[in-house]
Amino acid sequence: MVKHQTEADEGDAIDTAERGRHTLDPANVRNAKNTLFELLGRQGVSPGDAEELIALVEAGAIADAHSEAEKAAGVPAGQGGPYAAGWHDGARAVGDELVRVAERALDRAIGDAVRSAGGGHHPVGRMDVERAKVAVMPLYLAFSDTSDLDPEVSDEVLTAVLGTMSVVGRVRYAGRLEQFTSTHRQRLARLYRQYGPRSRIAVHGRYSLLHSPSSVAVLERLISARPALRTEWEHAELPPAWLEGLSTAWHASEGPAG
Repeated sequence: MVKHQTEADEGDAIDTAERGRHTLDPANVRNAKNTLFELLGRQGVSPGDAEELIALVEAGAIADAHSEAEKAAGVPAGQGGPYAAGWHDGARAVGDELVRVAERALDRAIGDAVRSAGGGHHPVGRMDVERAKVAVMPLYLAFSDTSDLDPEVSDEVLTAVLGTMSVVGRVRYAGRLEQFTSTHRQRLARLYRQYGPRSRIAVHGRYSLLHSPSSVAVLERLISARPALRTEWEHAELPPAWLEGLSTAWHASEGPAG
């Protein structure tokens, strides 16, 4: 009987521990990162690109932690002024350190590219394009349907779009696109309804890009960086009619649909 009780007590202790706070020690973190490196490598992702992606995720996770810490509960009830002052000073110190840690993680991801650019233009890389493709697809599908337009078109167009930005701008572009679509949601809905795959406009012609997810990114750049976009467009030798078609469609969508 005593033996059975001991085993039960041990089981309860283990169960209690499993339900407690969960933390990862450095060995487990390294194991997870190395596993991700292995999996990405099997998919043809280079070690450098994998390191960049993981560092960006780390930087974002720390930034999220900082944001959550700022929302944390205030000074416990019943505490006096000196306690409250110390509480706020401590919270500020922790928050400031989290910001610095996030900045260091971001520097690991893109620091070399920023330094090599030296304030100038850094070539658009594969991961830049892949991140942009992941960002634009759900935004595009909120307004339109997928089409049979050659996927390589999106890669070429997004390379030109990303060429208008700094390295840091490319990293932050997903957020910028979400803000753009949120601000112009009704107008974009009209535009794709009138000129996109759901319309009677053919896939070939001056409105071709409205059949590509990359059109969301091009429209954002037309508004915020038109001269730079035109320069990159010409450098990439993309059809000028595509850019003019998007400009025409954008202006036509300004008012209510007829």
